[in-house]
Amino acid sequence: MFGIFMLMTVFGQLVQQIMPLFVTQRSLYEVRERPSKTYSWQAFMMSNIIVELPWDVLCALLIFVCWYYPIGLYRNAEPTHAVHERGALMFLLLVEFLFFTSTFAHMTIAGIADAETGGNIANLAFSLTLIFCGVLAGPTVLPGFWIFMYRVSPFTYLIDAMLSTAVAGTNVVCASNEYLHFDPPSGQTCGEYLSSYISSTSGYLQNPNATGQCSYCQIAETDNFLASVSSHPQYMWRNFGIMWAYIIFNIAGAVFIYWLARVPKKSNKSKEERATPVTSSGVSEKDEAESAPSSADGTVQVDEPVDEKNAKSEV
Repeated sequence: MFGIFMLMTVFGQLVQQIMPLFVTQRSLYEVRERPSKTYSWQAFMMSNIIVELPWDVLCALLIFVCWYYPIGLYRNAEPTHAVHERGALMFLLLVEFLFFTSTFAHMTIAGIADAETGGNIANLAFSLTLIFCGVLAGPTVLPGFWIFMYRVSPFTYLIDAMLSTAVAGTNVVCASNEYLHFDPPSGQTCGEYLSSYISSTSGYLQNPNATGQCSYCQIAETDNFLASVSSHPQYMWRNFGIMWAYIIFNIAGAVFIYWLARVPKKSNKSKEERATPVTSSGVSEKDEAESAPSSADGTVQVDEPVDEKNAKSEV
C-alpha cells in the first residue's frame, strides 16, 4: 500500500514538465498559426494532448518493469492462477494513471497564462485527491461533510484497483516481529483458547497445539486487509473503466476551458469593427494609416494639395 502511495507522488513532477512546454507551444500558435489560419484551435489542443499519450505508454512500461516485479507483487497472483491477467491489468492501470496526469495538466493550464500558477493549482488539486482517496484516512473516519471528496476523488478508484490487483487472493505470512506472543490458560492449547476469536475475526496461530508462548498473526488472508482499508477485489475492472471517465472529462474540460479563456469570440470582433472609425472613402482610419507610404526614417508621407492656378501658369 505504501509503494502504491509513493508511486502517486510522481504526479507533481510530470505536471511540472508538461505545463511549461504547453505554454510555449500555445504562445507560438496564438501569434503565428492562429492569425494565419494555418490550423484551428481544436487541432492545436487535441494534438498537444494526443502527442503525450505514446510517451505515457513508454513511461508506464518502465514503471511496470522497475516497480511491479522488484517489489514481488506478481507472487501474490500465483495462488489465484491469474499472474498474467493481473500483471496486464496492473500495466493498464499504470498507463491510465499517466494518461490522467497528462490530460489533467492540459485541462489545468489551458486557460492560465503561466506555468507556475497552473502548477500550483494542479498540485493543490492533487493533494486533495490523494488525502481523501482512502490511503491516509478511510471513508469510515472521514467527517460526513468531507465524504463527498472520497467519492469524487479519481485516486479512490485508481488505488482501489491497483491495491486489489497487487495483493488480493493470497495468504499472509507474518514476519517474526509481527507475531503477538502470549500464554493460554492452564490446561488449554493455543488453538483451543483462540478458536472462537479467530473464527469471528481473522488471523492464524503459528503453533496452535502449543500450551505456552502462543504466536498469533492478526491477518490470515490479504482479502481481510483489503476489507479493512475499503478496497474491493471484485471491482478491479470496474474501477479501471471508471478512470476512463475521468480521462475523457479532462480532455473535454481542456478543450472547453481553452475556448472559454483564449479563443477570440465573434462578438468581440464585431465590437472592434464598430469601434473603428471609417473615412469618407469607406476605408477605416487604421487600414488607411497602414496603407500610407512611409519614408526611410519611418515617418508617413502625405501628398500635399496641388494649386491648379499655379500649375496652369507654369504651363
